[in-house]
Amino acid sequence: MTDVARVAVVDDDRAIRWVLERALAQPDLEVECIDRADVALSRLLDDPPDVLVTDIRMPGIDGLDLMSRVREVHPDLPVIVMTAHSDLDSAVASYQGGAFEYLPKPFDVDEALALVRRAVAHARERKRPVSVPEGLDAEIIGEAPAMQEVFRAIGRLSHSHITVLINGESGTGKERVARALHQHSPRSSHPFIALNMAAIPRDLIESELFGHEKGAFTGATAQRQGRFEQANGGTLFLDEIGDMPAETQTRLLRVLADGEFYRVGGHTPVKVDVRIIAATHQDLERLVGDGRFREDLFHRLNVIRVHLPKLAERREDIPRLARHFLAEAAKELSTDGKVLTKDAEAHLTRLSWPGNVRQLENTCRWLTVMASGREILVEDLPPELRQGEGGEAANGDWRAAFRDWADRALAAGHTHLLEEAVPDFERILIETALKHTGGRKGEAAELLGWGRNTLTRKLKVLLPALADGD
Repeated sequence: MTDVARVAVVDDDRAIRWVLERALAQPDLEVECIDRADVALSRLLDDPPDVLVTDIRMPGIDGLDLMSRVREVHPDLPVIVMTAHSDLDSAVASYQGGAFEYLPKPFDVDEALALVRRAVAHARERKRPVSVPEGLDAEIIGEAPAMQEVFRAIGRLSHSHITVLINGESGTGKERVARALHQHSPRSSHPFIALNMAAIPRDLIESELFGHEKGAFTGATAQRQGRFEQANGGTLFLDEIGDMPAETQTRLLRVLADGEFYRVGGHTPVKVDVRIIAATHQDLERLVGDGRFREDLFHRLNVIRVHLPKLAERREDIPRLARHFLAEAAKELSTDGKVLTKDAEAHLTRLSWPGNVRQLENTCRWLTVMASGREILVEDLPPELRQGEGGEAANGDWRAAFRDWADRALAAGHTHLLEEAVPDFERILIETALKHTGGRKGEAAELLGWGRNTLTRKLKVLLPALADGD
């Protein structure tokens, strides 16, 4: 039998107390209503409920003060703040005071009941020990076959100084892989210096890479080391190498060939020992073909290539990555960690993630701040992600979604996939075509590219309820 949760309602409005007392009169809830915050305070301090629901504006001490005093003694008590004055200041003050949720009046009683149940679940969840996700401290998380290939490449290169080119979409974690390559190389005790070509103005790139001498240009008031000198003995990571200007490509090629360069405005060669790891989300071969990237530089960089998959190509990693990022966000923001419900985890796994791992990381940071309870539900997700129930299919890429389904079905040991997939595929097309024609079968057959007899035969097998009539 489910444990009964105690809920305290504090409001000077008799009608609100009456409504909530009846709305919360459930088998698993026990409600106590109190008309003044100062009267409630001593009771709540001595015997805290599982959830506190309080108005803000009341005679004596107000609801925010009540919440503050109670949470000093019982910091884990979830508090739902109600107010008829639903303004920005009230909302901000409620959340800053540690409110679980803010409920503006008038409210729907079903919404209030659902909110109290969530607060109860939150309170109980907080009492359970949190298990640290396996691999939380790992440099890169990934169990998908495509990521295992990346791990193997890092392992094979662990004793090497060789140049590496990492390619993959934006947000797939190219810098993280570059750092892992450095940390597992003979250069790990020396600097790792990262530079994003796309983030530097064209007229500053050479000074950034190679440094400058005092007086080399307006504002050069002292000699400055560039990233090559800073990375001497270690690794220089050149991100978005495809955005490097042509003249800088020429200078970089010379450095790779000779191991030395001149600072901007300098006349003395500077010798360095630097390993280059480059990365790009662009098709460098196409840039070479278009004359926008030097072919000889491309071959210098493309000694060993490591490809990073899209997040949608490694869906089995999404739950573990999400747990990792939620834990990281809680640590970064000095707050309690959030956990995904099974439904929310499954929903995230179905999404297309065009922003890849970076988008997932930012989503977890958003959830850490915005989700009310410790448990994250599907409805807690940002609106744009809640609407993407169909994952890839929602964005028109149904083939990717279908391929992913086949991959997961085979991995789970399913057999005779065509017998399972083809009838469903045809049934969906038939139903959709009939919807577009208002049930007219002749027109639906034409839309599908079938004869009328073929559609009739399929209907008898797949949708017998629709087989009769026109």
